[in-house]
Amino acid sequence: MLNRSVAMMCLSVCLNHSSGAVWFCSNQWLFVAASVSVQTKAQDVMANMITNKDFIVATKYKLIRKIGSGSFGDIYVSINVTNGEEVAIKLESNRARHPQLLYESKVYRILQGGVGIPHIRWYGTEREYNVLVMDLLGPSLEDLFNFCSRRFTMKTVLMLADQMIGRIEYVHVKNFIHRDIKPDNFLMGIGRHCNKLFLIDFGLAKKFRDSRTRAHIPYREDKNLTGTARYASINAHLGIEQSRRDDMESLGYVLMYFNRGTLPWQGLKAATKKQKYEKISEKKMSTSVEMLCKGFPSEFPMYLNYTRGLRFDEAPDYMYLRQLFRILFRTLNHQVVNFSYSYGKCFWRVLAHMNWFQMILSESRCTLCIDFNAYYLRSFF
Repeated sequence: MLNRSVAMMCLSVCLNHSSGAVWFCSNQWLFVAASVSVQTKAQDVMANMITNKDFIVATKYKLIRKIGSGSFGDIYVSINVTNGEEVAIKLESNRARHPQLLYESKVYRILQGGVGIPHIRWYGTEREYNVLVMDLLGPSLEDLFNFCSRRFTMKTVLMLADQMIGRIEYVHVKNFIHRDIKPDNFLMGIGRHCNKLFLIDFGLAKKFRDSRTRAHIPYREDKNLTGTARYASINAHLGIEQSRRDDMESLGYVLMYFNRGTLPWQGLKAATKKQKYEKISEKKMSTSVEMLCKGFPSEFPMYLNYTRGLRFDEAPDYMYLRQLFRILFRTLNHQVVNFSYSYGKCFWRVLAHMNWFQMILSESRCTLCIDFNAYYLRSFF
């Protein structure tokens, strides 16, 4: 039996991160596919009022517990009372100054059916709220990165890169750019989807070409930075309209973040957000690709140089980029069937059939680690 301090340390894993809130319950450890920020007292009061009134959505989804909130509203774990299935529900006040849930639901509808795209169950209005019902998913890559002491093996990074490129390519094929590629927006699935990576949060997504004519949006400048500064492309910092190349460049920074643990432009201090963005931009532009990728395989600077060299309206060669990492994967003598996630005895499937808290109590000094083909418990006896 673990002592109280160790148990609390284990439970501290179940905290809200900047994206992908954790819900701790007796049966599972679940993360919801939605961006989350610190909740206010007013939002807490509203949440309690909603729950206490047995708020029912679409006559069958009952709110169970609030797990996070953001600029759009609140996020709840909910249950389908007809079959007991747990889902995620995003609530947004219909009086919001800048409503985004309807737009996000429309983007999700267009993307439905793609591998690694969360399934949307329902969108509509309930009382004074806009409501989006969607899949519950597993942990974000940021969550896993932190939980694994901010260390992914090269093998893990290469496997993740393959799926991440595939997810972004699908969004582009559907004529959208994501504009906020970051570890927080890639989540692992749960249950039978435990071997699949999901791309979420399309509130900032933008259509970059006409679905019928295939006409690309025009080149523009003097645009405000959209997305997360840490992973934003250099052109996005310069105020240039984003296109497919920017999503791909952002992914390059995400991969180097996983490789290095941090990026050179993290931790910069400034008096205002604008000044901080300027410092990040300056540091990013003054850090050469070779310096950023120093000590890592040449495929990583090749990836970044390629994406930075794309023209505004040029389609990235996704297969070329995937092959860069697949060939490196084989060069490192890693073996995997069909180069897809094949977890075997998937850790998340195990979680679905056991009590997570009891596992914590019975496994002293254990940590969760991600590596290519499995989530596994590593003991430090």
